Amino acid sequence: MRSGPRAARVRPRAAPRGPARRHGGWTPWLYLAPALAVLGALLVYPIYQLGLISFLEYTQAQVSGGRPTTFQGLGNYAALFGDGEFWSVLLATVFFAAACVLATLATGCALAVLLTRVRALPRLALMLAGLGAWATPAITGSTVWLFLFDPDFGPVDKVLTTLGLSGFADFSWTYDRYTAFALVLLEVVWCSFPFVMVTVYAGIRAVPAEIVEAASLDGASAWRIWRGVLAPMLRPILVVVTLQSVIWDFKLFTQIYVMTDGGGVARQNLVLNVYAYQRAFASSQYSLGAAIGVVMLLLLLGVTLVYLRLLRRQGEEL
Repeated sequence: MRSGPRAARVRPRAAPRGPARRHGGWTPWLYLAPALAVLGALLVYPIYQLGLISFLEYTQAQVSGGRPTTFQGLGNYAALFGDGEFWSVLLATVFFAAACVLATLATGCALAVLLTRVRALPRLALMLAGLGAWATPAITGSTVWLFLFDPDFGPVDKVLTTLGLSGFADFSWTYDRYTAFALVLLEVVWCSFPFVMVTVYAGIRAVPAEIVEAASLDGASAWRIWRGVLAPMLRPILVVVTLQSVIWDFKLFTQIYVMTDGGGVARQNLVLNVYAYQRAFASSQYSLGAAIGVVMLLLLLGVTLVYLRLLRRQGEEL
């Protein structure tokens, strides 16, 4: 019989195959089953109904029972894509949502870094102020911002006029298309940045302090520390807040509807959600409104999948 180190070798046990491995693979899905069932009931059926209505002729006549519902196929989508206003609204929505996302991420990340550099009392005050803005209902926040920028009673125009900017005397921020979009953007950033700030701040606190201190000792500025140290380590968190911001800002409704009185002068401040509302309920073209909803859903799914695919190609673990 052989002795020595060779005889003492033990082959590593192979990974279990067959039913045992398959059983382990199904275990996470069993835990997720209750949540998936709830999501299926709350999401799958409404999405199915939305898609079904988009293929039908469904107007007020069909709702009241005066005319039968007929199958239109892709007719509603053909009418929608043939409407020049739809493309202009889609373009405005994309640019406006992109501006909101970038401004929200920049503000939230900057304030998250600031929270790590101030003392406890200012940090608590900033946290409470941010959470107060986040907890404010969208319709309430929109009404408050309208009052602040009101041409007759708002304090913003009065302060700007006092500072010598006479062009802002009785200036209507919602009359011009771009100033109206800018005003809505400010309100969106105000009520959205706390989510980014708190999430990114929690991620920064989880980064070992020695890494940041080493970068500071090497002479790196705050911007270089964020760009070269913190941002790469916080990439999974930044992916989540970016996707959340894209979804929220692309389907914006309340702020635009309240602050521009349903879409602005001559419908110049329409976004897709408000446009769908006007088509479905103001014009009683429910099938066209449903078609716009389907287009929005597909666009958001496409943006999310492309973004995640690009990150996977860069080797990010998500």
